[in-house]
Amino acid sequence: MKLARRRFLHLAAGAAALSAVPRVARAQAYPSRPVRVIVPFAPAGDTDLVARLMGQWLSERLGQQFVIENRPGAGTNIGTEAVARAAADGYTLLLASPPAAINATLYEKLNFNFIRDIAAVAGIIRAPYVMEINPSVPAKTVPEFIAYAKRNPDKISMASAGVGSGPHAAGELFKMMAGVNMIHVPYRGQGPALTDLLGGQVQLYFAGVPSSIQYIRAGQLRALAVTTGARSEALPDLPTLTDFLPGYEASFWGGFCAPKDTPVQIVDKLNSEINVALADPKIKARLADLGATVLPGSPADFGKLIAEETEKWAKVVKFSGAKPD
Repeated sequence: MKLARRRFLHLAAGAAALSAVPRVARAQAYPSRPVRVIVPFAPAGDTDLVARLMGQWLSERLGQQFVIENRPGAGTNIGTEAVARAAADGYTLLLASPPAAINATLYEKLNFNFIRDIAAVAGIIRAPYVMEINPSVPAKTVPEFIAYAKRNPDKISMASAGVGSGPHAAGELFKMMAGVNMIHVPYRGQGPALTDLLGGQVQLYFAGVPSSIQYIRAGQLRALAVTTGARSEALPDLPTLTDFLPGYEASFWGGFCAPKDTPVQIVDKLNSEINVALADPKIKARLADLGATVLPGSPADFGKLIAEETEKWAKVVKFSGAKPD
């Protein structure tokens, strides 16, 4: 019996070693065909621009096309679920961003669990939102705005790019920490929200830097602060919200993820190539044009960020009572 058991274990170990060989070989040959990068937003947004920039880099570096596929809908859940259900072979990737963390609590029932079903590959960028108001609002600083909002409860309309979007979460965190009441007005995307802010139909919006910096510089919108812990290089004269609300931090972040169980060799290869890109002066300059800083690191680093963001925004969603559209 002992000899039989020993022979069985020896054969099992040999079989396991042989089965690992094809996985390693596939990883070394990766990619041998085009790779889909699913962006769960409509084209032309900040997330889409980041995906296309990195897709072009990876296509040139790895000799296969990284094809951007826009799959908007259901607060990014349609595109995210497509990746969660895809084969774990490295040929379907996701450009993940804050809604991935926010939706975990916002939606009572999803067909996937982001942290369980999606593997972090590499962070790419982190960028602030800008707290900006229509110039008709009689406030030129964050303290003045808070005082005005407290004198006028529920008379200020706060735009967002949709329920559960990054700007919505940033605004709800502001309301919670500043102790003010404002009416949330969700739009279907950043463009319509900015249009109504410029027109005075709404008074406040937490916007991405690239989409609104031209209006700030032209005096059409009044920027009060950025939402990250450090000042923005694109808007260096603006203070941070944490200067007035200690501990406040909200930012847009973006990075690549893959289905769970994607071979670690493929994840590590993608992570290594992306980190090379983030060290390239031309890539860093292009991302700086978007008001962003690079977010290098290991898959574990990006996974930790996603987990921390999920826990953080769960508290804000519960406090705000937000519900999906």
